[in-house]
Amino acid sequence: MNENLPVVDVAKIRMAINAEAPLTITTYTLPHRMELYMNAVLTTFFKELHQEYMIQYLIYCQNELVTNAKKANTKRIYFKEKNLDINKLSDYEEGMKTFKSDTLGNISFYLAKQKEAGLYVKLVLQVKNGMILMEVDNNSELTYFEFKRIHDKLCRAQQYTSVEDTINQVLDDSEGAGLGLVIMILMLRKLGMSEDNFNTFCENGVTKTQILLPMNKEFANEVSVISKELEKTINDLPQFPRNIIKLRGMLDNPDSNISDIAMLISQDVSITGEILKLANSSAFGLSNKCGNVTDAVKLIGFDGIKKLLFYLGSAQVLSKLPGNAEILWLHAYRVAFISYNIAKNYFPSDKELVGDSYVCGLMHDMGRILFEGIHPSYLEKVKDICSKKGIDINIFEKLLSGVNHAELGARIAEKWNFPQEIVDVVRYHHTPSAAPEASAVLVKIIFLADIMVHYISQEIDYYQIDKDILAYFKFSSQKQFDEVIEKLKSGYDSITF
Repeated sequence: MNENLPVVDVAKIRMAINAEAPLTITTYTLPHRMELYMNAVLTTFFKELHQEYMIQYLIYCQNELVTNAKKANTKRIYFKEKNLDINKLSDYEEGMKTFKSDTLGNISFYLAKQKEAGLYVKLVLQVKNGMILMEVDNNSELTYFEFKRIHDKLCRAQQYTSVEDTINQVLDDSEGAGLGLVIMILMLRKLGMSEDNFNTFCENGVTKTQILLPMNKEFANEVSVISKELEKTINDLPQFPRNIIKLRGMLDNPDSNISDIAMLISQDVSITGEILKLANSSAFGLSNKCGNVTDAVKLIGFDGIKKLLFYLGSAQVLSKLPGNAEILWLHAYRVAFISYNIAKNYFPSDKELVGDSYVCGLMHDMGRILFEGIHPSYLEKVKDICSKKGIDINIFEKLLSGVNHAELGARIAEKWNFPQEIVDVVRYHHTPSAAPEASAVLVKIIFLADIMVHYISQEIDYYQIDKDILAYFKFSSQKQFDEVIEKLKSGYDSITF
């Protein structure tokens, strides 16, 4: 059977998982081919998370929820056509007597009206903070009677232990959803969960039904075993280069002067190049090119130079690892550029935050760069450990693709005694809501900059960006967001590595 289904974009699903961004699919009429496509996306999503055991149960739940959402939209059109008030009990009871038979006999008419009215059904999939969200939305707000009916079914579901016990007692012909809802709860129990993992509520005129799923404990344990093995590579990393340590010591000495520091910087070609590159970048907006190290040190400042050294030392060590990390370093430079501009525009009076944003933008993906450079012989050793412990090699491959890179990056930063704000950015740049209060603003800046780089590269869509972050930075529309992106791109496009 060829349903001419849209192609499932596996790369986009992986990107969403890595960024902990939502994936959404919206439909107005929910044709069968769209339902199959939603199933295919859900299947790929849970396979990428190595949660295959959930798939068949959740496909049933998904199909039930999107069908119920479509019926809720159809019901609004039906009641409007019959001149009935859906929020009035007597009208509701009268309309429900004939809703099912009338709409089934003329469903094309009602679906066309739904689309015309802009009534949609939306599937949302997202992984965040170790939990998986499956959500179905429709922009028809629940009536009191519908909400009460759902609540009653959830309460009654507690009485049953199997589908067989349920069928003869629960089937509600007028609504058509009673049995399906109870079976969903029974399926959640088979996954080790309960009705507590299920929630229906209304928000701004939209009905949202959510199933919140914890990651498989076995999977988490296997990730932990592999992560510990990979973390051993951190202990094998050398300390910071001596020239960097010496320069940092001089910067910490209150008796040091600019000329001595500039002289020491000038003795290292790579440090000189990076400092002049920063001084002449669009971040500082100089009208005339800076070609003098002393002038660059004055411009950037002692504290700025000191923070930049954390990046330069890391780059010197990590760039010696095997592998090809140029793309990741280019990404880091782009994030640094945007994060600096965000900080400068939103927090212009906080000079330390503005300076930190650039360096932290450079450092945020240290873990991914380490993954890229792990020696092949060491990878074989870890694979062998996976085999001996019976751990699926796919989990190892997912870790290497960067799914768990933030924690390893933070461990590197801790090994090298980085300032806490850099450690926090590296650790929480995908989960800003979990960041400590002291570094929360900086983490949000880096998170937004990272998202903007992926957005410019068309790797994510606007709808996938965290709504709380957009609100924090006062973005109210995609048009406004795109206008800011356009202003940034003139300097962004000139960045090279």
